Amino acid sequence: MKKIIIIGASSGIGARIASDYARAGWRVGIAARREDRLKEIKSLYPDRIEYLTIDVTSDDADKRFYSLIELIDGMDVLLYAAGTGYVDTGLDAVLTNITLQTNVAGFARITNAAYRYFRDTANTTPGQIAAITSVAGTKGIGIAAAYSASKRFGRTYLDALEQLAYTEHVNVRFTDIRPGFVRTPLLDPSKSYPMIMSVDYVAPRIERAIARRRRVAVIDSRWRIAVALWHAIPRILWRRINLNR
Repeated sequence: MKKIIIIGASSGIGARIASDYARAGWRVGIAARREDRLKEIKSLYPDRIEYLTIDVTSDDADKRFYSLIELIDGMDVLLYAAGTGYVDTGLDAVLTNITLQTNVAGFARITNAAYRYFRDTANTTPGQIAAITSVAGTKGIGIAAAYSASKRFGRTYLDALEQLAYTEHVNVRFTDIRPGFVRTPLLDPSKSYPMIMSVDYVAPRIERAIARRRRVAVIDSRWRIAVALWHAIPRILWRRINLNR
């Protein structure tokens, strides 16, 4: 039986993917801060899902992560689905710190722990570290500076770990999942977003990317085109674009 740990599984994409893997017969370990939601998800598949509350911003998050691995007796795949962000033109210090603690410090803390696990485990098949970053990491976004920069960090960090794994001969693969707008509690329900996607639409595409061990997966084809155009915008023009409308 294969085993997956999902960090950030209390709602949205993480919760849906946890249920999908359990239904497919995987052993699933789920973690987030909200124990009530984790209990609800476990109740759907009590024999296949175990949970542990983990706050990725806490110093003991990596120790609790290892405890969750023990609860399901191993790990083949990590999916880091935790994240937060704000539209913050005022550059509020509190919001900036919350975003960076979750998307940067928490991201590094958990992916480091997963890397060490695969490094120190004599696994014959490759382990996998998959993380949901974002198309927002393509360029710095003025109205969400901390969020876009933190997502760029995640992409670069996976690149760095991949290089480290190659030089240390660690049997692990990496999958960088970059969705566009997804209708989750992270988004303001009162606002409209371009090319927004539902969790039901996005989750199977993420699962396919993990199954195929895709190195980078932009979700979906419309966003792949948008990102290609986004990349092509010169900095001198990008700085003039006003997204705060």
